[in-house]
Amino acid sequence: MNQNQYNKTEVYALLTGIATASLIISNILAFKTFTMLDIVLPTAVIIFPVIYIVNDVLAETYGFQKARQVILLGFIMNFLAVILYNIAIILPAPVFFEGAEAFQMVLSNSLRVLVASFSAYLIGSLVNAYVMVYLKKKFDKYLFARCILSTICGEGLDAIIFITIAFIGTMPIGVLLTMIIAQAAFKTVYEIIVYPLTKMIISKIRSLPEN
Repeated sequence: MNQNQYNKTEVYALLTGIATASLIISNILAFKTFTMLDIVLPTAVIIFPVIYIVNDVLAETYGFQKARQVILLGFIMNFLAVILYNIAIILPAPVFFEGAEAFQMVLSNSLRVLVASFSAYLIGSLVNAYVMVYLKKKFDKYLFARCILSTICGEGLDAIIFITIAFIGTMPIGVLLTMIIAQAAFKTVYEIIVYPLTKMIISKIRSLPEN
């Protein structure tokens, strides 16, 4: 990030784009699952933590109100994407198009999964940003602890809400609990690994001019 080329407003717009795109991509990837150590996880976990990392950066450098604006924008754009997916599915395909069923299978979701996904993202992201800002007021020097604690709170709620709403009644409670713990742990470890990058970005943004 060249400090002579960007200001805080421009970087805010860039982070908004990254967060929104990552959310939409993650909801498409969530269609496929994979197994790791005999635990089934949605492939969205490879990109979804990026949303929380950007969330931490926004909350730390721009405050809760700005972070909330990005979270709400991501929610609205994802909702719009779902509407457009379903319109595209409904529109009649030409006879030579052979991928209609696959297209519908990947881009359509049940109402239950959509409610689970939207609720988990909105509540988890807002809690993550709020905890990050709240802890900054109390412990301004401990960035690493604030990033990880806010992620544990946000990702934990996200996993609990999504997996409970999406899968309750379809599998044993023990399996649900394992999925919740594994998903939250995976995303938290992900953030710990990339923390040096998060810290560097925050430091760079703090040194940028306002406009």
